[in-house]
Amino acid sequence: MSAHCPVTLAGESLWLLAEKAIYWPAQRCLLIADAHFGKAAAYRSLGQPVPRGTTASNLRVLEGLLAKLDCERLIFLGDFLHGPGSQVEATLAPLRAWRQRHPALRVTLIRGNHDQRSGDPPADLGIEVVDEPLSLGPFALCHAPVPRPGQHVLAGHVHPVYRLQGKGRQSLRLACFQLGPEVSLLPAFGAFTGGHRIAPMPDSRIYVVGEQRVWPVS
Repeated sequence: MSAHCPVTLAGESLWLLAEKAIYWPAQRCLLIADAHFGKAAAYRSLGQPVPRGTTASNLRVLEGLLAKLDCERLIFLGDFLHGPGSQVEATLAPLRAWRQRHPALRVTLIRGNHDQRSGDPPADLGIEVVDEPLSLGPFALCHAPVPRPGQHVLAGHVHPVYRLQGKGRQSLRLACFQLGPEVSLLPAFGAFTGGHRIAPMPDSRIYVVGEQRVWPVS
């Protein structure tokens, strides 16, 4: 077990990270899906009592990754902001402060379904925003996990989790990566996102995340 798990996918070496992201050493690129910045703020705007501090928590994890990895580029695979209620100063101010600490980092957002509702991030965040797919090497970087002929799709959207069964009725639901022959899923990066349970599929590999470790289960 390790804080990162090296895998080969579409002929490329990738690191599956315990922080629920992928690092691509050859491209010096960090891939993150479903950050959902400002989700708690969006819920509070609807009068829902939810925890505060989720944006700060997510940014601390991101800062840790950028500190330990050699990154030139950061690509968000959709759902950067959660919704219109995320476009508030409580969410945008820490994002601006984070961006000012990393002015040389190239940041790209591939629009997801939540980005369609929330709108693009403010221009002063310096984020390039594109529609899917974004072709890079052998990969089609997307939000939706839809096969694309001739390319391996790396996507988010599903928020995959896997159930580990213990003795009796004991079980754990853990965020996971699912690597398939044509489409691979990243777990949701955001700390306040929930998850959708998945099951092993033919020719797929599942890697679960927990206790700051990544390990294969199928």
